[in-house]
Amino acid sequence: MNRLFPISGSVAVLLLTGCMVGPQYKRPAAITAPSFKEAPVNQTAQNDGWKPGQPSDQKLKGDWWLMYQDRQLTALEEQVNTANQTLKAAEANFRAARAAIGFARASEAPTIGVAPSTSTVRESANEPYFFSSLANNGTGDFVMPFDMNYEVDLWGRIRRGVTAAREQAQASAADIESVRLSLHAELATDYFGLRSADSQKKLLDDTIKAYQDALKLTQDRFNGGLALSSDVTQAESQLDQAMVQRSDIEVQRAQFEHAIAVLIGKPPSELSIPNSPLDTNFIPPVIPPGLPSELLQRRPDIATAERRANEGNEAIGIAQTAFYPSVLLSAALGFSSTTAISSVFSPASAVYSLGPGLAYTFFDGGRRRGIK
Repeated sequence: MNRLFPISGSVAVLLLTGCMVGPQYKRPAAITAPSFKEAPVNQTAQNDGWKPGQPSDQKLKGDWWLMYQDRQLTALEEQVNTANQTLKAAEANFRAARAAIGFARASEAPTIGVAPSTSTVRESANEPYFFSSLANNGTGDFVMPFDMNYEVDLWGRIRRGVTAAREQAQASAADIESVRLSLHAELATDYFGLRSADSQKKLLDDTIKAYQDALKLTQDRFNGGLALSSDVTQAESQLDQAMVQRSDIEVQRAQFEHAIAVLIGKPPSELSIPNSPLDTNFIPPVIPPGLPSELLQRRPDIATAERRANEGNEAIGIAQTAFYPSVLLSAALGFSSTTAISSVFSPASAVYSLGPGLAYTFFDGGRRRGIK
């Protein structure tokens, strides 16, 4: 019968460590309608092409810019992952979140430490309220303790902390993908904006050449008495407007080039992209039907929001555990001696302590309730 007490006590501890306070996370349900007003009249709600979303943010995005078959664009896109400072900051946040998981998980195990010390104490015979006969010439003290501290996770505070750290790491991973996707898309947008500016500049160069020839012809006609001065003024005005438009396009092209330099982590003065007007036969890649809706399911920012909601749910549970007492287990084992150091590790010098502790806050001025 006496053997059942240790077993029953162990089972009770396991049951207590398995309970958790606070709400359990449930993924928010999306509000859906039985039918959609945008659906054709001849289609029913069961056959209108709609289906529940299946989040797939973990799918590899791939080098989607290769579909444009542009070597210059590919060379620029490949530099984003290694040189962009915004992406490096997101990766550093992810590594910090990964480290936070290990930090939170470490609380599930006991903490064991050692703090050896040696000291010499001599008491003065002239101290007040002290018997001079008790004075000595000094005593030595050698201590070699091993301490262990462990918090019993009765209410799930530590386990919820680990879950919250894990959700934070997953959200940070999705943040990296969101930043990477945005940077690559922005670079492609700026690149094709630059090439579009090159095309407009080429068109304006041809227009300016034609206006210069027309102005020369009008001036010759005016000098021969076959044209009015207003015709010359009009031709000059057309030429000036075209030159101003070309100047604006050159500024716009420089802005696109500077933006690309920043995206790939280079000073704008170190990047020079040669003029390359868009081919008149350029055909954008064909987007398969249904692909936009599938891409929506792969958006990492949506996954980030859902995981941060789970992290917030765990934070509620952690805050609620503050209303319950904490059970602490502590133990110490070591050696202590006031004589020679050779006697420290003798059996007679062994010291130990073992016992549980209970900590509970009765009054905090509403701090716990405010956090909750």
